[in-house]
Amino acid sequence: MRIVLLGPPGAGKGTQAKVLAQELGVAHISTGDILRQNVKDATALGQEAKDFMDRGLLVPDGLMSKMLQDRFAQDDIKKGFILDGYPRNIAQAKTLEEIFKPKGIDIDIVVYLDSSDSVIIQRLSGRLVCSKCSANYHVTNMPPSKQGFCDKCGAALYQRTDDKVETIKKRLDVYKNEVADLIKYYSGQNKLHRLSADGPAQEVLKEIVALTK
Repeated sequence: MRIVLLGPPGAGKGTQAKVLAQELGVAHISTGDILRQNVKDATALGQEAKDFMDRGLLVPDGLMSKMLQDRFAQDDIKKGFILDGYPRNIAQAKTLEEIFKPKGIDIDIVVYLDSSDSVIIQRLSGRLVCSKCSANYHVTNMPPSKQGFCDKCGAALYQRTDDKVETIKKRLDVYKNEVADLIKYYSGQNKLHRLSADGPAQEVLKEIVALTK
């Protein structure tokens, strides 16, 4: 099973993708993870990406597509995969198709996790991140045992600057504008399934799994 998971920031793509990959026994592919791993391993692509990141610039699509090509050349994707948060626009969707075509790969379903703005703002504005190990917490949904400190390593927790309410609203507007044509694109291929992601994560997971049957 080859699945693309789409949805706005805070819809739960990363959480669902990890659990779903375990449930289905397939690879979890996250562009964020790929990028961080390349930078950490100081690969040629990672060093090139780090140069952009150090200057406060976005990593170009062309560079990201090369990293994806390398990732999709690995053996574990033969059993299937969950692609988390990519593509974000039609240009990236077509790049993905170019990567897949020589390998005879096609996407089975595209799941759009639809979440209301109020729920997303509640989720993201309450998110806390460990300054040392990057573990995630939430002031309401998943608070640490000791306020302000990580349960795993004891380091201080902080709120990311892009998790402030006004910034979240801007991020949502940007995402909606960017993804609108992509939704139409996959709808036209009869691959798109929209699910509400406002409910408990376990219920959302059951609905996604049902689509794979």
